[in-house]
Amino acid sequence: MLEVKQFTVNPVEENMYVVSDECGEAVIVDCGCMSESEWQEVKEYIDGKSLKVRHLLNTHLHLDHCLGNRFAERDFGLKPKAAKEEFEFFTEINSGIFMPQLVASLKPAPPFSSIADGEQIDFGNHTLEVIATPGHTLGGVCFYCKEENVLLSGDTLFAGSIGRTDLYGGDWDTLIASVKERLMVLPEETKVYAGHGAATTIEHERICNPYL
Repeated sequence: MLEVKQFTVNPVEENMYVVSDECGEAVIVDCGCMSESEWQEVKEYIDGKSLKVRHLLNTHLHLDHCLGNRFAERDFGLKPKAAKEEFEFFTEINSGIFMPQLVASLKPAPPFSSIADGEQIDFGNHTLEVIATPGHTLGGVCFYCKEENVLLSGDTLFAGSIGRTDLYGGDWDTLIASVKERLMVLPEETKVYAGHGAATTIEHERICNPYL
């Protein structure tokens, strides 16, 4: 059974996740820790449960979702993974919302590995499927565990909302299509863990989300 541990980090209150199962293997999703103290809380959780972290995953590469990649690489030897479009346009993606100096100094930890729509990411007894959901950014993805009906949606889908589309690579029609055609077709009981705010379900968003 999956255990999804949420940590809310950095000034933007981004949700990063450590997802583990009964085998003691785990993945880190959207490691947005800005400070050493934030990262140490995450690391203490991982060490305390004796977890073996297999993958460092990013739904997209806005800085608030990937600042902590450097810590995970340093302490666990992990190489971050994201869609190719994200790291190809990393500077452009972030230049409109973060200080240029910060963008230049905190690039994603190299070398970066690309992930693609439909790819299967295995850890322990579980698999996460990569679901391409562009619209918030050029290469945004979600991670879906079919066995347990769990979706990590990044900034594509929130409780009662969707991601903003006014930044580089954002497109309203593309995002709406991604949400409706790729996420709303999932089982209604699917639990959605978003990049900001509270968790929700696909059923609740079908009924209540005003953007859909």
